[in-house]
Amino acid sequence: MFYLDIKDILSKVDHTLLSPTATWEEIKIICDDAMKYETASVCVPPSFVSLCAEYLGGKIPVCTVIGFPNGYNTTEIKCLEAEAAINDGADEIDMVINQGFVKSGEYDLVLNEINKVKNVCGDKVLKVIVETCNLDFEEKVEISEVVAKSDADFIKTSTGFGKSGATFEDIEIFAANIHNNTKIKAAGGITSIEDAEKFIALGADRLGTSRIVKLVKEQGLL
Repeated sequence: MFYLDIKDILSKVDHTLLSPTATWEEIKIICDDAMKYETASVCVPPSFVSLCAEYLGGKIPVCTVIGFPNGYNTTEIKCLEAEAAINDGADEIDMVINQGFVKSGEYDLVLNEINKVKNVCGDKVLKVIVETCNLDFEEKVEISEVVAKSDADFIKTSTGFGKSGATFEDIEIFAANIHNNTKIKAAGGITSIEDAEKFIALGADRLGTSRIVKLVKEQGLL
């Protein structure tokens, strides 16, 4: 039994395909699904942004990733990546933080980098991926506060390429420590509609997943 309308869940899904072997034919399929099921966006590799933007024609926002998946690119490179993606037609940018800065307690460097990338993004949405599977509890609390203090729009749990993805505990930690209208994106390992509902109930505004649309299609829920 689902407590949320399936359409409401789908409206929070960033329908995602970030496989390094993804082809344009596969990307087109997720674009078609995104339009049919009215997802929040499609999230694709940077090399497909311009094709997606043309193909979707503004019907669905195009999201892409920068500093992905490890986050240790220089700030200057991340800014150039963001600029190139936006010039290609990206509406939303998901950026991976420098996790080494977090481990070193260099939170001012993290904040500075986020704000520099957001400055490039302008009115485009910026989501900050913190890769929670590599952080301890105190670091999750601290980075929640840093992202909330920044100009970013979202804090995001995971790349989907780490040792694990989003957990319910991660979202609870974020929800307890963010402010300034910062939103939450849960990503990685969301494999059931029931889990999607729980992530939303705990405070997630977006879900990064490919599985939810597949389940809707397989189960004929729409």
